[in-house]
Amino acid sequence: MTVVLAGVGADTTNLGALAPLYDDGRFEYVPIPEKTRETSESETLGSWQLRARDATAADLTTRITPQPIHDGAETVAGDALESWPLHRDPNFAALTYGEHRTSGYVSRLRALESGDVVGFYAGLRRPGGDRAHRYLIGYFTVDDVVVVGPDTPPAEREAILDAHPANAHAKRARDGDLYLEKRVVIVDGREPGGLFRRNPIRLSDYYVAAGNDRPQYYLRDELESAWNVRAGGANMMFKPAYRCDLSGAAFRELVGTPGSRSAVSGSDAD
Repeated sequence: MTVVLAGVGADTTNLGALAPLYDDGRFEYVPIPEKTRETSESETLGSWQLRARDATAADLTTRITPQPIHDGAETVAGDALESWPLHRDPNFAALTYGEHRTSGYVSRLRALESGDVVGFYAGLRRPGGDRAHRYLIGYFTVDDVVVVGPDTPPAEREAILDAHPANAHAKRARDGDLYLEKRVVIVDGREPGGLFRRNPIRLSDYYVAAGNDRPQYYLRDELESAWNVRAGGANMMFKPAYRCDLSGAAFRELVGTPGSRSAVSGSDAD
């Protein structure tokens, strides 16, 4: 049994800001801006309502530079910013997640089996300006996993994408062709799972490691041990995919279930 932790959500590299974590434990999940307007996704920066404020994702920033769009040289702002589509991945409403990153993501996700868990972590910042950290914001139980790529026969590839209409990677495929022709692993989820309502679990510490000159984000030692992390490394700067040798049942016992999760030892929101 396996749990894979995936880094997701808007951050300073794609939105220019991190989603907020409020003093009462509530927080915002904001998907990254899509890299292209060529998607059937209806949610945009201007339509994505924040959960704890009368505001939208567009209110968190003033401009974005989607990649790749004219080699990332074009800035999107104003009305164009509000209408820019989101890459809604994971889609917690539909319990679907797609990934094409090759830095351990595709290989670890494609090895998941029914009953395993994929957890999602994101960078969050308290409004008062405290140090931002990586937090587990939700998860879902794995139902099925499928891999589709440019080498998949066209009819089969189109059938797979048609069977996953809520997945962000299927939404930006065109005429059965995958965006940038990259191989994608699609994880279908089932309950228990979803986005936490509040009290995300802090995964990171920020310090200067031995032999380094500057502080960086590292996975908390107590979580590495408690969650039996076996792959991903300690450094969290570039959102690695972590593989935990842990059953879904054991993971849920440690973190609780979305909607009724309570903080437990070693997994509070501090």
